Amino acid sequence: MVPDQPTCFVIMGFGKKPDYGKKARTLDLDATYKAIIKPAVTAAGLKCIRADEVMQSGVIDVKMYELLLRSDLVIADISTANANAIYELGVRHALRPFRTIIIKEEEGKFQFDLNHLATLQYRHLGEDIGASEAETKRGALTALIQAVMARQDLDSPVFTHLAALGLKPMSDDDLTRATRAAASDAETLATVIEAGRAAAAASKHEDAAKHFRRAVELQMKGPDGSMAGTPDPFVIQQLALATYKSNQPDPVRALEAGWEWIQRLSPAESTDPETLGIAGAIQKRLFQRHEQQEHLDRAIELYGRGFELKRDYYNGENYALCLDLRAKAEDATSPNDALYDRVTARKVREKIHDILLAAFADRDTPERPDYKWMLATMANVLYALGKNDEASMYEARFKGLDPAPANWEVQTFEDGKKYARAIVTS
Repeated sequence: MVPDQPTCFVIMGFGKKPDYGKKARTLDLDATYKAIIKPAVTAAGLKCIRADEVMQSGVIDVKMYELLLRSDLVIADISTANANAIYELGVRHALRPFRTIIIKEEEGKFQFDLNHLATLQYRHLGEDIGASEAETKRGALTALIQAVMARQDLDSPVFTHLAALGLKPMSDDDLTRATRAAASDAETLATVIEAGRAAAAASKHEDAAKHFRRAVELQMKGPDGSMAGTPDPFVIQQLALATYKSNQPDPVRALEAGWEWIQRLSPAESTDPETLGIAGAIQKRLFQRHEQQEHLDRAIELYGRGFELKRDYYNGENYALCLDLRAKAEDATSPNDALYDRVTARKVREKIHDILLAAFADRDTPERPDYKWMLATMANVLYALGKNDEASMYEARFKGLDPAPANWEVQTFEDGKKYARAIVTS
């Protein structure tokens, strides 16, 4: 690190967060940080720090307030109307009269009285940010940082409008540089989460669960050693997911343990599509293990609410699948209910088809990390709807991707294809 290198503290959430602005969707805020903010800050010559990169153990409050006060620059991403980010932005505005930059995703609505403040906006695809958009906004943010650092223009509404109260800006000589703890190799929340993600990507789900349990401990452990904090929902979601996928000590107990973790996010009342999707997956798998109707009904309720909120293909495809499973069980005793579930499942698949068709019309869609699964889902939705010619075209696009899908990904698709084609012939 460059001696006396100026510091930029980034205010934002991390992981995937729901945005209930103009349309219900989920944004991966880590994609924003990695693709736009951190490289732009680094290019401008500043050290970039986010809260999860300084958290080691204990509550984060003291370190956060120090960084809000002493950082040479603060960037606040208020996308998804993250309450913590908006609160921390207010603290910064109360502490420092200048060198605060606000950014947000372009489709999200402004909250409170922030719509009159200068804001850099960017376009998010939900799961990722397009390469051209990231490059453009990185350059724009770097230029803005350089301009802000070169001047001391007031950007705090507190110091701009409440000077009558006797507030006087502090000079840079009155402030020390931010503590450089983030530059150390010590265990931080960010490194633990990254390790968990890497293990999950390598299908080492038991290892991933261990890392995410450690992340929960880091967020909850107080300065006196007591467990007093509240974990971020993203960490709980990933822990529940890794736990049930680990199949340890056996598949059923892994599902039950995953369900216990996701209960911390109250899925019965939740409106977070990620929480609902993970909870639905656990209940669906419990039904497949036990064949108890209560698990299937609960999965349908969870997936259905997730699909209605987000209109995403993952919740929707599983919602339709569970409806068909219930219809099969109802054939003998409740034929009218079975017919209703099958008709609903078909309508859900038709909606998924329309959603994906609109997404494929966007030139940035091939840059999404879930693009392969969009192709695979479209193929299987079309197979289930009896449109085999169209389905085979999307299947060919899926299998012809470069790099090619992994063997387990192809097998997952083939399993879904087998089920989808069985629907038409049943």
